[in-house]
Amino acid sequence: MRPSRIAVLVSGSGSNLQALIDAIELDELHGIEIALVVSNRADAQGLQRALTHKIPSVYLPWKAKEEAEERLASLLDLFSIDLIVLAGWMRIFTPRFIERYPQRIINLHPALLPDSGQGDTVTTSDGSVIPALRGLHVVQRALDAGIKVTGSTVHYVIPEVDAGPVIVRAEVAIREDDTEETLHERIKVVEHRLIVDAVKMVLPIEI
Repeated sequence: MRPSRIAVLVSGSGSNLQALIDAIELDELHGIEIALVVSNRADAQGLQRALTHKIPSVYLPWKAKEEAEERLASLLDLFSIDLIVLAGWMRIFTPRFIERYPQRIINLHPALLPDSGQGDTVTTSDGSVIPALRGLHVVQRALDAGIKVTGSTVHYVIPEVDAGPVIVRAEVAIREDDTEETLHERIKVVEHRLIVDAVKMVLPIEI
């Protein structure tokens, strides 16, 4: 049986891509390979990480969304991709694109989301109820909300933003002296483990 093939989509530094690369090189993701890396930014460090590890990588401008999605779909089909991993991908797909790959797109989100993906609150491990923070700037919004815990979630992508069923999540305590930068750095440490765990959990996929 051929390895499961994943595409990793990045818009920035690609530290979660690196976590996946490291896990594969350490044989923690046996039978899985990163077949393609795509970025909507030509200067994304994630593209350089892919190049360093001899992974096919593509800069795909994202000016006309539907045209860009068609080009992306052609790439995914060309590389026989089984799973699409959004790891710091800062673009929202159209429902048409998402429905083309049901249960085959997962996203890493730097906040806690409810198990079903639906609803406005999340119950934490200590029984506290906190807001489900979706969209952008969620690390700063967690600080602004005055909550004591946040975290990271990997979930399936559906047309509604950050509302798909949760695959795995982990909590990160918020310290009194946290800034957006310090809190985000601790969340990233958790994310690097979560993204590897999530890929293990969802592959192989019966297509």
